[in-house]
Amino acid sequence: MSVRQQIDDFLALKRIAIVGISRTDGDFTRMVFREFVKRGYEVVPVNPAAEEIEGRPCFARVQDIQPPVDGVLVMTAPSVTEQIVRDCAEAGVRRVWMHRGEGIGAVSDRALELCQEYGIGVVPGFCPYMFLSETGFIHRVHGFFKKMGGTYPN
Repeated sequence: MSVRQQIDDFLALKRIAIVGISRTDGDFTRMVFREFVKRGYEVVPVNPAAEEIEGRPCFARVQDIQPPVDGVLVMTAPSVTEQIVRDCAEAGVRRVWMHRGEGIGAVSDRALELCQEYGIGVVPGFCPYMFLSETGFIHRVHGFFKKMGGTYPN
């Protein structure tokens, strides 16, 4: 399956978790959370240091979420992503998106290998904002530069 197909499959899910969501209100992870909620997704926050985020129960691990989610958006350091993929496999999650805006993001080579081993569909980088309809100007510009650079998935 192509990366673009993985993106479209992930965005077609209805119930997702965001792992690595910050307790800080103005953090980018919280903006992503709000955007998915605004678009009608059922979003479950995951952060072991929080009990609730924006009025929703926050879970310590993917396996703790009940009922389970269909996909997981990983917004952590890459050093944590491998364990999150293992958690997803244990919880039966079959779709993972490893966020990357600029820099390395959540992507790790070993986590990508584990996704393959576990049969988990993965989006290996990219920011979801670039693929959401009617997204903000800065996200469209980001996507435009990816297209110009030949790194935007078709």
